[in-house]
Amino acid sequence: MTGTYALTKSQQATWRAYYELCKPRVVALMMLTTLVGMCLAAPGMVPWNSLILGNLGIALAAGSAAVINQLVDSRIDAIMLRTKQRPIPTGQVSTKHALWFAFIIGGLGIGILALWVNLLTAILTLVTLLGYAVVYTMFLKRATPQNIVIGGLAGAAPPLLGWVAVTGQFDPNSLLLVLIIYAWTPPHFWALAIHREKEYANANIPMLPVTHGVKLTKIHIVLYTLLMLVASVMPFITRMSGWIYLVSALLLGGRFLYWSIRLLYDNDSRIPMRAFRFSIIYLMGIFIFLLVDHYWRF
Repeated sequence: MTGTYALTKSQQATWRAYYELCKPRVVALMMLTTLVGMCLAAPGMVPWNSLILGNLGIALAAGSAAVINQLVDSRIDAIMLRTKQRPIPTGQVSTKHALWFAFIIGGLGIGILALWVNLLTAILTLVTLLGYAVVYTMFLKRATPQNIVIGGLAGAAPPLLGWVAVTGQFDPNSLLLVLIIYAWTPPHFWALAIHREKEYANANIPMLPVTHGVKLTKIHIVLYTLLMLVASVMPFITRMSGWIYLVSALLLGGRFLYWSIRLLYDNDSRIPMRAFRFSIIYLMGIFIFLLVDHYWRF
């Protein structure tokens, strides 16, 4: 009885370790933006193959990119307090098994998209996966303090992938959704980088607070927040969304700007993480209100 119980606990731990390798909370946020991209692209209900298989394929590819990211960063993860309990640094999953897992779920995701959604979505998803897992993680992250700016395009792609999964083609409106996330990414991540500045320095990662100082990073956060605010009103200007979205975007954006300005002038060590946490709420809110506005008008 004891042996059976121990085996069950071991199996549960292994399942959870692979689950954590996929960065489920990050992927869930990405999939929210993917779903909104799908809904905004569809004049009525989203076709079932796009809704179910499209989201499944994109989620599997995103999980694969997250696994590769942790494989490449396993040395850094073992040093940093925030990441040292991840499955690879703790030995819960070997690098060999993690690599196979990444290839399997990534290949399965791209295959689903190519066979049952459309080829363009499969190609764009593969490019996004490689952009994040290879170009950003392997090269940009260690090469320049502008790593998150240059590499942020890969993380901003999910609503475009969702849109293309429905229509099979590019649309300028889908690029506006990409622009919002692209402008959001630097202030979101730099707030965390300020909080973890010493850890990034110890890991020899050239994040902006490490190379150019915290003060300049805070100024950059305010500037990118203003850029994000401009990007966030573009869906209203182009008539992709209406007044419900505009009011919500301005309120959420105003709150984001409040945290950015407070971060600039307040030396309270708790502010960077408060700004970081609100940035997640902001992105969720923006896309939820895009969806509410779309179906309210529809």
